[in-house]
Amino acid sequence: MGTLVMAEGGKFVPPGADSFVLPPIVGGITKPMVLVALAAVLVAVYFVVATRSLKVVPSKGQFVAEYIYSFSRNTIARQQIGAKDFRPFVPLIFALFTFVLVNNIFGIVPFLQFPTMARIGFPVALLIVVYVTYHGVGIKRHGLGGYFKHVMFPPGVPKPIYLILSPIEFLQKFIAQPAALAVRVFAAMFAGHLMLLVFILGGEFLLLEASGGFKPVSIFAFAFAIALTFVEALIQVLQAYIFALLTANFIGAALAEGH
Repeated sequence: MGTLVMAEGGKFVPPGADSFVLPPIVGGITKPMVLVALAAVLVAVYFVVATRSLKVVPSKGQFVAEYIYSFSRNTIARQQIGAKDFRPFVPLIFALFTFVLVNNIFGIVPFLQFPTMARIGFPVALLIVVYVTYHGVGIKRHGLGGYFKHVMFPPGVPKPIYLILSPIEFLQKFIAQPAALAVRVFAAMFAGHLMLLVFILGGEFLLLEASGGFKPVSIFAFAFAIALTFVEALIQVLQAYIFALLTANFIGAALAEGH
């Protein structure tokens, strides 16, 4: 990473968007692609191994697996979608929460150190799955015309107001809300990792290139980077939760009888 902060003459070059564009490992395969595949494998293997021999008194691995599943099922899916309709969507909510969580945490794992959701293509790919799912179940529940009426014409509004309200509702439900779902996790991971790079690479530059009087400042840069890592870990978990929560909320809204 040190090469990112050095230019000719030993000047500090702060990291930017180019720091997230990594060269291919082999062929067209890049590190983020490998990490996405690794995340899927890790999630699948962990939950298969942790639950293959369930016990009344759970092991630590079984306890963690059961807690994450229960959290996804009851705290997210059941509360947002409703007790009547939530069960078919538990696997999706569970998979999204765990998959996004692992990909986010990669950003603070030594040697990996790259949150894959900081590449906008991956959140957009997940968004497509979510978008098709919640609009699809809404159309299945209400019919095509009924679903658009459900989305664009909330009851109890004076008819002339629909001229203004209906286009706003359409833009919100079909464009703004889903776009925000992808951008939110992307922006949080991008900004958090960029801040870590600034302090880590800045501290490295001060330690190796600065004059003697400034070298001790590198200690504060590294200390702040360590503290920021803990904050980033919290944000990574929170963003995975928000992504799954909003997905469940969109599904619940699409299935609801009232607006």
